Amino acid sequence: MSAVTDRLPRLLSLVPYLLARPGVLVEEAAADFGITPRQLRRDLELLWMCGLPGYGPGDLVDLSFSGDTVTVTEDAGMRRPLRLTTAEATALLVALRTLGEQPGVVDTAAVQRATAKIEQAVGDAGVAAVAVDLSREEEATAKAVRGALDHGRALQILYYTAGRDAVSRRTVDPMRLLLVEGHGYLEAWCREREGVRLFRLDRVEEVTELDEPSAPPSDAEPTDVSAGLFAPSEEHRSAVLEVTREARWIAEYYPVDEVVEHPDDSGGARVLLRYADPAWLVRLVLGLGGAARVVEPPELAAAVAERARAALALKMED
Repeated sequence: MSAVTDRLPRLLSLVPYLLARPGVLVEEAAADFGITPRQLRRDLELLWMCGLPGYGPGDLVDLSFSGDTVTVTEDAGMRRPLRLTTAEATALLVALRTLGEQPGVVDTAAVQRATAKIEQAVGDAGVAAVAVDLSREEEATAKAVRGALDHGRALQILYYTAGRDAVSRRTVDPMRLLLVEGHGYLEAWCREREGVRLFRLDRVEEVTELDEPSAPPSDAEPTDVSAGLFAPSEEHRSAVLEVTREARWIAEYYPVDEVVEHPDDSGGARVLLRYADPAWLVRLVLGLGGAARVVEPPELAAAVAERARAALALKMED
C-alpha cells in the first residue's frame, strides 16, 4: 500500500480516537496505530492544517499538547470514526467465524460478541455476501475438516497442486484451519511428504474422514503466517515481468518484491515476482494471453516462447 493510501485512513481515524482518549500519551497512541511516535507527530502536524471550507479560526482541527500527551480541542466535525465497507465487513466476518470455530481459542465468547456486532451493523446484504465469498464445495470441505479436528481423526484428500498442475491423493493429519489473505487453508502433517503442508480449501476436490486417529509428530511446528503466506525463502527464485493494465492484478494476488509503474500512464508495470516452480510461472504467463511478458531470466522467457510455439503448432494441425 502506498504511503498516501496508508496515511489517509489513519488521519481520518485519529481525531475520533483522540476525542475518546483526551490526554493520551503520544507513545500509547502511536502503538495503537502501529506507527512510531515520530510518525504520529507528523500526522498531528498535518491535522492542524485540515478542516472545513473557510479554513479560519474554528474551522481547523486544533490540538493541545502537554508534555508527552495530546488532546483534541477542536474536531472540525470529524467525530465519527471510519466505517467498514460491506466488502471489508464481510471479509472480517469470514475471518471471525473461522476463528470462532477453532479449537483452543482463548476467548471464544469475545469472538462471538464481535461477530454478532458486525453482523448487526452489516445487515442482510453483508451476511449474504459472506455466503457468496465461499463456494458450497469449500464450505463442505471446511465442515469436513472441522469435523475431523473435533473427532481427532486423520483425513484422506484429493488435492490439486497448481504449481505442478497435478492432482494427488494424500493422507494427512489435520492440525488447524487458517484464513490467510482471503483464502481458507487446512494445515496438516502430510504423510506422503513427511512434513507440515498448507492445503487451500478451494483446491481440495474430495475429503474423507478416516477411522484412525490424527497423529502429527510431536515436533511438527505450525506454519508462521504472520508475514503472509509467501514469506521469502531460499527456495524461491525471482522473475521480472512486464504486465499490462489488464494483468496488474497478479501484483496483488501473488508474492512480489517490487512493482515499478510505467511512466506513460498506460497502467502497465514491471513486476519482480517470486516463484518456486518454473513450470507454474510458464503456465501463468501463457494463461494471461499476451498481457504479460517475461523479461528475466532469459531461460524462462525462452521456455514461455517454446510452449507458445508448440501450442500454436498443435492448433494449426487441428
